[in-house]
Amino acid sequence: MSVAKPRRVVVIGAGITGLAATHRVVELAESHPVEVTLVEASDRFGGIIQTESIDGFVTELGPDSFITNKPAGVRLCERLGFQDSLLDTDATYRRSLVLRNGNPTEVPDGFMLLSPAKVWPILKSPIFSIVGKLRMGSEYFLPPKRLRDEELDDWDESLADFVRRRFGTEALERIVQPMVGGIYTSDPEKLSLRATMARFWDLEQEHGSLIRGLRRQNKQKKAKEAASGARYGLFTTPKNGLRSIVDALVERIRGNVNLMASTKLIKVAKGAESETYSLHLVSDGKATEVNADEVIFALPAFRAADCLDDLCSELASDLRQIEYASSAVAVTTHRLQDVQHPMDAFGLVIPKIENRRILAVSFPSRKFPNRADDGCIQLRTFIGGALQPEVLEADDSEVLQIVIEELKSIFGVMATLHSTLSRHPQSMPQYHVGHLNRIRRIRELEANLQGIHLAGNAYDGVGIPDCIASGEAAAEAAMSVAK
Repeated sequence: MSVAKPRRVVVIGAGITGLAATHRVVELAESHPVEVTLVEASDRFGGIIQTESIDGFVTELGPDSFITNKPAGVRLCERLGFQDSLLDTDATYRRSLVLRNGNPTEVPDGFMLLSPAKVWPILKSPIFSIVGKLRMGSEYFLPPKRLRDEELDDWDESLADFVRRRFGTEALERIVQPMVGGIYTSDPEKLSLRATMARFWDLEQEHGSLIRGLRRQNKQKKAKEAASGARYGLFTTPKNGLRSIVDALVERIRGNVNLMASTKLIKVAKGAESETYSLHLVSDGKATEVNADEVIFALPAFRAADCLDDLCSELASDLRQIEYASSAVAVTTHRLQDVQHPMDAFGLVIPKIENRRILAVSFPSRKFPNRADDGCIQLRTFIGGALQPEVLEADDSEVLQIVIEELKSIFGVMATLHSTLSRHPQSMPQYHVGHLNRIRRIRELEANLQGIHLAGNAYDGVGIPDCIASGEAAAEAAMSVAK
């Protein structure tokens, strides 16, 4: 009897995308022999997910939670067997703040990133002038932008232009820019509406008005939730932090995968056999070569480009056109008695027009338990991004000093118990206008390279569930021949 030849799958990059891809390959390999290798350039797995225990409390130096209305994250946790450890956010503090004239001010109830769903909270809010409120309210009566059928596929609009067109400049500058900036660390003048917030374009096309469309959706949502009940809040995280997902994935694949840490991929070339690839690696200064039938690139686009130059220079060129922004997260702990503000929210976003040196502040110990001692609060301050790259030119101690000064000015923070800084260079892809067309070209070129698969936050979404879904889709494509 002939024995089926094992299919060789190599995953490059062991962040959450690469780990999810590897885990999915292992899941699909039960009925077919597969040799799986996971290659990671650093000495640790998990990428920007960095959970530490400081004074016995969960401290996230990268992301601290993930959204649940994109199901890939929750579904992976269910398959890993610890969905019951996922925490809902504390309902006590479920509101957000925005800085207005130096004062933390509540975001109007029902404001949905780009658009209000309720009129009365906007009318009462001190964030906007009377003229600004009237301009926002007039959106209800504005006609939608209409395109000819032949224009629909290629047309795009910056998020800034869209918001100005529908709601005016005040809405953009005072609330939308900082709220969206907290997600994408991007310049809204360049950010693609259809690649990031396409549902608002769809609302405009379907209902004419975003306000009208959101009000109708909210009525339908309330009816649905009343019938079924929501399992989780909008955001969730494991009880012991996001690192527990990484640890669970590594434990699940261990023994079934050749794990190669501290190993860098230099280039990929055509293999000696038909439809195979030769991967040139370096580990501890020593060169080695691994052969593969399928290669999953779970890398930043510019790093994948460096490895793919020899295979397809056109694909590499398109990948390099995806720009990236750098950021940093400062985690600080304070006694509540040393903070003048009540800190009765999940966090604060800061408009660019406020001329501050930080982007936003999240209050993780207001969202989840075991983030700070009783009588204390843990804060996560975000620095850098596309609009403030110059702040990151300072050294760590200078950046932390900037953070402490800003926290004192904004919240009246008088003393700090602990502070630490984590930098994330070139970690956030910028979905600029035209992103969808670029990704379409990249996918077409990728399809011409049999056995090459691109995954990660550079393509179809930047959040943890997006990365998990991207990695799993790449794994399923790699295993489609083996099924």
